[in-house]
Amino acid sequence: MKLSRATIALYVGLVFASGLVLGAFGERLYTASVVVAKQRPNPEELRKKIVSEYESRLNLNADQLTKLNQIMDETRARMEDTRQKMRPAYQKIHDDQVAKIREILTADQQVEFDKMRKEREERQKQPGRGR
Repeated sequence: MKLSRATIALYVGLVFASGLVLGAFGERLYTASVVVAKQRPNPEELRKKIVSEYESRLNLNADQLTKLNQIMDETRARMEDTRQKMRPAYQKIHDDQVAKIREILTADQQVEFDKMRKEREERQKQPGRGR
């Protein structure tokens, strides 16, 4: 069976088009799963999920649910208090690290290093970064 040039061109075009469609679909599927995997729920969503799971799996009654929420509130307050108390110590450790890194860099490298740090700080200020 002899195929005409038009038929061969059509087959090649169909193979190319199907590869393009499958590649686009695969890329979309991959990026959607990666993006979803990297998103962290905000603390309130996470708490609701945990409380809901406890409520359903443990069959908590209304009194237990109220007490669970009180415990969660107390724990959150204690964790935040501890975080605030530890923040200066963490900041000092970080500042010491920055100073030591700057010591090993040339003047030009220090300028670029400072630029990198500023960019990182700006990214951390963006919504959803948890800081």
